[in-house]
Parts: sequence; structure tokens; C-alpha cells
Amino acid sequence: MTAHTVATYRVLTRLPLERAVSAVAGEQSTGTFVSVRGETDELRARHGAVVRSITEIPPPVSEPLPGATGDGPLRAALVEIAFPLENTGPSLTNLLPVVAGNLYELRELAGLKLVDLELPAAFCDAYLPAGFAVEGTRRLVGRPEGVLIGTIVKPNVGLRPSDYVDLVRELGLAGADFIKDDEVNGDCPPAPLAQRIRAVVSALDEVERRTGRRPMYAFNISDEPDRMLRNHDMVVAAGGTCVMVNVNVVGLPAVAMLRRHARVPIHAHVTGTGALFRHPAIGIEHVAYQKLARLAGVDQLHCGGFHSKFYVTDDDVAATVAAVREPLLGGFPCLPVLSSAQWAGTAPVTLERAGTTDLLVLAGGGVLGHPDGPAAGIASIRQAWAASAAGVPLDEVDEPELRAALNRFGGVVRK
Repeated sequence: MTAHTVATYRVLTRLPLERAVSAVAGEQSTGTFVSVRGETDELRARHGAVVRSITEIPPPVSEPLPGATGDGPLRAALVEIAFPLENTGPSLTNLLPVVAGNLYELRELAGLKLVDLELPAAFCDAYLPAGFAVEGTRRLVGRPEGVLIGTIVKPNVGLRPSDYVDLVRELGLAGADFIKDDEVNGDCPPAPLAQRIRAVVSALDEVERRTGRRPMYAFNISDEPDRMLRNHDMVVAAGGTCVMVNVNVVGLPAVAMLRRHARVPIHAHVTGTGALFRHPAIGIEHVAYQKLARLAGVDQLHCGGFHSKFYVTDDDVAATVAAVREPLLGGFPCLPVLSSAQWAGTAPVTLERAGTTDLLVLAGGGVLGHPDGPAAGIASIRQAWAASAAGVPLDEVDEPELRAALNRFGGVVRK
């Protein structure tokens, strides 16, 4: 039997559903806007996409996307379309134009969202899974169990290399497991990457000498592909243990290239994907996107954050974390990363909704904005997670760092 990639879409249209869905299947496989001589019955049987199911659902929006044709009522459906693997091979570069390409432009559609993907086993043989993921990250930071607590260098941009020495030293001595560059801070003039690497590694060396533990620092190496590999090599040569890429900026095939080259974990930031995720009528949902990112080989993947400062709901985040923890093609493990307004008070809801401590929780303001400094910020988060694991309400914990955090950031976050 021919192998297929099965894409699940949420389709909106003012036309009959079957007509709109047929347009998607045709446009993304053998068809075009008119019949052509070369599209024979034999060719369609071998290479044409197959509509497997159409399940009508209530429309998630009341207005169609611009340019949609038809004057009927807005209708919606969950649709499964199977694309022959022979059309693309097990290739992200070939797959993406098929499952998330020109179909968004079709006038027959008033909205389209790619919500899930079922990938053939051939992709498993074509791509390398993460080299570190949960277990490897834990080993490198020396924390075999419990939630991993990290933070982000703030201010986002403007610090000089010498500033990094002081800040990273302070955060490392405070007990951070993980520290990262911000997504907007790559190889930038205020702190060129080569200089930043030297400054940060010197601070990490001092932390390790004084504490016996070396925090993981994720250097933002996002760049053109050839420069990205060069940046990775600079990090490794200096003694760094993690690199970070803005996946949606450099592109999934470039991340897969980096994975084949990488000797340290790849921390995947998803900046820019709000353009794909946010509107219910267009784009890609995170459950589908995370499969593609994991297939490219990332070790740590951002999943949003509970009680986020951004638009995502706690249900969205819970679904994403669960999806990232689900085996993909029997493997491709990945460490879920939570960020966006995380602090001590979000520990109870995070533990309840995620159902695991195999998480990397990043708190920027929640650490650096603590009234008693970063060390107290990290201590407050560890205290909150310990209390949550023991079933103790945070406002009953007699720890000064946690009390100060609750007073500073607005009290206990209720589930």
C-alpha cells in the first residue's frame, strides 16, 4: 500500500464543503485551475491527494478571509487529506509547500488551518532525532530530577560583553539551571556573538569552580545557514553547552541541517509563529508545528506558558506540552519549555496542567524582577515548586523569598 502524509485541516468556506476541499486536494497535488492534458486518470490515481474525511463543525469565526468566493453561509469542517509520500519523499523541504503552501491563497477557502499531521515512517529514517532532549539536558546541568529552572538575559538588547560576565555569574551562583539569550539578541553590534561567547563562558567557568555545577547557556546563533554552523562551532570550541535558534526565522530545513552538525543541544525558540498560530481561520496550530520542529531535531521547544502575558490560553499550553511529550514516530523526544510571565506563583497551575516536572521553566522578570534580586527570584521558584509537589498552598509557605515574590507579582495564581 502506498504511504501517505495525512494532513488534518480546519476548513472554512462559503461554497459547498466538498467543492472547497476538492480544490485543496487538487491544487496541492496533481491539479490546477483548469483540466490539462497531462493529468491522466493513471497519474491522478498514483499522485493525486485523497480526501479521507469531512466532518462539519461550527465555524470558529464569523467573517471570511479577504478574497473568498461564494455568497452562501460560512461553513466549517475538520478535513483529512492524504498526500502520497511519493510526491514529496521524506523531506521537510518538499513537504511544507504541499501541506502548508499555496492552499492558503485559494479563493474557494474562507479560512484554513493546518491542525495536525500524521507522518509516514520513512521520515523517521530521513531525520535525526534530538541528541539530548530531556535526559541529555538534565545530565549536562546536573539536575537528574525536578523541574529545570532558567532565566533570560534582560535587558533584551543593549548590554555590552562585560555586562554579561557580571549577570551570568550572578545568575549561575544563584542556582539557575539554564540561562539564554533573548530571541532579538543574535550576532548584534552591542554584544557581537564572538565577544559574548567569551564573556559568558568565562562567567560559567567561574560558577563551576565555585559551585561544582555549570549552568547551561543557550547562545542565539540564528543566522544564514553557513554562518549558523560557524556560530555553533564557536560556541562548542569555547566550552559552551547549548545553542539557540529562532526556528521560524531560519527555517525548518536549516534547523535539520544544524542538527546533523550539532554537538550540543538545540534550544528552539518559536518567535514569529504567532502569525501562524494566533488566528483560528488561518495558519498552523502548534500541535502540527511541534511535530515538524521535532522532526528537524530540536532538543528543547518553546510551548508558551500558563497564565501567559500573551494570547494563548492555559488549555492551548496544556495541549502543546502534552503533544511535545507524546512520542513521534516512536521517538523524537523533546523537552517542553515554558516562558512568558512565569514566576513562583505559576508553579501550582503549571504542575497541575502539565502533569510533569520534565519541564524547563524560564522566568525573566520572575527572577530578575524579584525585589531581593535574582538569587531570591530563583529560590522563590524552587520553593513554589517544592510546595506544589507536596500539595501545600503557596500562601502557607513560610519562606521569605516566596513571600516577597507573592507580594511583588500579585499573590497566588489560582488554578
